[in-house]
Formats: sequence, C-alpha cells, structure tokens
Amino acid sequence: MVATEKKDIRALTRDQLRDYFSEQGEKAFRGNQVYEWLWNKGAHSFDAMTNISKETRAFLDAHFVINHIKVDQMQRSNDGTIKNAVKLHDNLVVESVLIPTSKRTTACVSSQVGCSLNCQFCATARLKRMRNLNPDEIFDQVVAIDRQSRLYYDRPLSNIVFMGMGEPLMNYKNVIAAIDKITSPDGLGMSPKRIMVSTSGVPKIIRKMADDQVKFKLAVSLHAALDEVRTDIMPFNEQMPLEELKDSLKYWYAKTGQEISYEYVIWKDINDRQKDINALVDFCLAIPSKVNLIEYNPIDDGKFQQAPPEVIEKYVAALEREGITVTVRRSRGKDIDAACGQLANKH
Repeated sequence: MVATEKKDIRALTRDQLRDYFSEQGEKAFRGNQVYEWLWNKGAHSFDAMTNISKETRAFLDAHFVINHIKVDQMQRSNDGTIKNAVKLHDNLVVESVLIPTSKRTTACVSSQVGCSLNCQFCATARLKRMRNLNPDEIFDQVVAIDRQSRLYYDRPLSNIVFMGMGEPLMNYKNVIAAIDKITSPDGLGMSPKRIMVSTSGVPKIIRKMADDQVKFKLAVSLHAALDEVRTDIMPFNEQMPLEELKDSLKYWYAKTGQEISYEYVIWKDINDRQKDINALVDFCLAIPSKVNLIEYNPIDDGKFQQAPPEVIEKYVAALEREGITVTVRRSRGKDIDAACGQLANKH
C-alpha cells in the first residue's frame, strides 16, 4: 500500500478547515480552533494545540504537515541587529533581519529564494531565483522576529519591510496573502500602515496594487533616474524603463493618495554627477515622494564604491531646495552582512 503524501494544512482556508472537520464527523468549530493555532498563535506542531483532543491531534498529524520554517543560524551585530538564516521545509535557506532602534523594532523579510531580477550591486541577485516563498513561509519569518524582539528587546515587533531576499512584486500573490494573514485579527493583527513593500520597480504590478487598493506603504529602489545609468546597474530596466515606472507610480498615487519612498544609493563614478542629481529631483517632482539616501554596503565588488560625503551633501541640498523630504540612512548590521544589499553574501 502506497503511503499518501501529507497535505500542507496551512494551504487551507478557515472555511476549508471547517468543512474538513464536518466531513470527518467532527464539529465544524474545530476548524476555527486549528486555524487560530496556526495563524494567531503560530503553532509549529499539532501537539501544541492543547484545547484539541489527543485523538484529533493524532489524526491531523497522520494526514497533514505544518511546513514551518526553522531559524537555523542567528547572528547578533554589535549594534543589536539580528540576522537569521532561515531553513525552509525543503532545506533551502533565506535570510531575515531584526533591526532595533530606541523606539521600534523592524522585521526585514524575504519573499523569494534568490531573486528574479539582476541588480549588479546586490548579493542576493547573484543567486538564481530558486522559488517563491509561500505565504506561510513569509508569515513565519515575521512570527520568528516578533518572538526575538520580545525576548531580546522586551517589546513586540512594530514594523515590517519587504526588503530581504527577492523581488516581492515577482511573488505578488503570495506576498499579498501573507500580508492579509499578518494584518488580519485572526492572524497577527498588525496595521498595514506599519508594513512597507520595497520593489525595484515592476510597473504592471504597481498598477495592480493600486487597483487592489492595498493599504501598505510602497518603496522603490531607484538608484538612478537616467535610463542609461539605471540599465547599467539594474539591467532589467531595459525592459521596464523609467518612463514606464514613473507612469505606474503616478497611477499608484492617483488611486491611493499615498506618497512613494525612493531608496537611493550614491556610488562614485556611477551616479555622482550633477546631471544625476538633477534627474532625481525631476523624477521626484512628478509624484509626491520622499528620498532615503542609503549608505552603500560592499559585496566584494570593486565596481561599486561609496561616493564621498560632499556628493551626498549635494544631493541633499538639491532635493531640499525643491521641498523634497530627504533622509540619509546609515546601515545597520554591516559586521554580520545583514545590511541593505548584503543578504546571501556569505551564507
């Protein structure tokens, strides 16, 4: 007799769980209890479901599996940042990061194993995309970081950024499903206003997000506002040029009323000229936006070198002259390769 492969129970909706229990001659509310254990309490085993009988737990264990993640390795930075190497049920690994400040704790989560895009300055892009993460695998990263925040910083997780491994908009369906679970009262109950999805810029999906009236915030990893420069460092830009990106962002703002955050690294001899500065200012003036100028974190590539402070000051002055909010952001967790662009560098 061939053994039946166990199903992933977290692939079932609440209604499907209720129906399943009814079909087994059990009361439908058992489905509610199991759903609560899976999504509200983050249970990783059926044995943890203590308000369900041992017989029912054994039955569930015989027919289903909870494909939870495992924090395989944890590193702590001198600045308090924590990087997790997260092992998935098929033994692939992604990384997630806890970023603490005096007022909040942010989870930086991954959405793909590897990445679908080819940004030249990013360590993750050097890995081929092996697969998309499932909604529960994204959800589990948040749960794990929330537990670490409570353990090490005595406070719950306050914010989430999709800035880890992968391009979130290339896994849109699963990212949205994960955010629905994270923000649902039946899940973690976090406000969508505390979630930011960062994309390198996929115009078609940005338009879809606007049509879907999502409530989370949007960030765009821009890094250049001239097509020839952006295509050189982010080759996919050739298929999705800046004008197309700008049009989709205008559409986003018209539909949602939400300003956009631009992530922008300034490199020596790449985007440090006056015309690069002028192009960014013009791009920002097209849609209400703010700019985060990010410190570059090397990935052992001589092509990309941090621009000197005086160039950063020129960018700041030019943006502020036009009334554009600009922040210079220092990276956290550099000593453990947990900073922006470094994930998967050495694991």
